[in-house]
Amino acid sequence: MPEKGGYVYILANITHSVLYTGVTNDIARRLYEHQQGSIDSFSKRYKTTKLVYIEFFNDIRDAITAEKTIKAGSRSNKESLIVEANPEWADLSKDF
Repeated sequence: MPEKGGYVYILANITHSVLYTGVTNDIARRLYEHQQGSIDSFSKRYKTTKLVYIEFFNDIRDAITAEKTIKAGSRSNKESLIVEANPEWADLSKDF
């Protein structure tokens, strides 16, 4: 049975000083949880609610691999991903 797809995403706080990288199979639900602070987590503590990067994968396992790669990279690498896909650092959550 094929795996369901998934998203890897990066959230920023209002000043872009903190970045959070995550993975989910339901981006709308996960964004709601982050923005409402309904889960006691890093994201809630540092108010990372602005979606600045998102990438969809047909297989959740590929999304998980991408998340691990992004998390293992430097902040500079994360910023490069964001700038390439979203040069204005606009909040992309409005699309979901």
